[in-house]
Amino acid sequence: MVADIQLKLRQLADPAIARHSLRFFKTGRGEYGEGDRFLGIRVPVLRKHIREFMDASLEDIQELLTSDFHEERLFALLLLVRKFEKGDEAQQNDVYDLYFRNRSSVNNWDLVDSSAPYIVGAWLEKRDPSPLYNLARSDSLWDRRIAIVATFHCIRKGSFDDALRISRLLIQDREDLIHKAVGWMLREIGKRDIEAEKAFLRQHLLEMPRTMLRYAIEKFPEHERKRYLVCISEEEISDLR
Repeated sequence: MVADIQLKLRQLADPAIARHSLRFFKTGRGEYGEGDRFLGIRVPVLRKHIREFMDASLEDIQELLTSDFHEERLFALLLLVRKFEKGDEAQQNDVYDLYFRNRSSVNNWDLVDSSAPYIVGAWLEKRDPSPLYNLARSDSLWDRRIAIVATFHCIRKGSFDDALRISRLLIQDREDLIHKAVGWMLREIGKRDIEAEKAFLRQHLLEMPRTMLRYAIEKFPEHERKRYLVCISEEEISDLR
């Protein structure tokens, strides 16, 4: 099955898209995607072929996750998401365990974002969330992004506690990709409960990285965005209520 999947993906490959992806996913020396390789396949094209390979075993998928090619790892993750969605509790447990053991292969922002909410977030929804907090304290950029993006599953269901707590843990993170992810989750909270988002912003506004803040307030009215961006004191923040 692995060979069949690899053959299909190579038939879909586009060298021009692959060259663009090298720049888009920051694969240069010292960049977050250093050394990654691309076949050149857009995500919607990959998704069209998931159903053809739903019989792939978890062993097959794990092998794909070790691939040097970004799209093969992404295809493996999309298969895992579909298997989790279709599986019973036992199979969901197996998918979650496989994902967690192979996190080192979930090593770019798109790989995290297309899988973490649908596997990690979904599995932990009614279970002990401590794995998320352990990931949030990890030295790995991608572990930390998994931690915050996984909370999107519960955010969509109106539960924000873990997302807000993990946002606090990551508020002074050194990585821009974490600033963006935290701001994104705060914005998603605001879509559902604007007061919950604003309470967090008032509490942490002065210590938030600017990128995080800009992402969080992206959907605010322009005049309100400007007020948040110019606040430099506790007194000014109190006027935002």
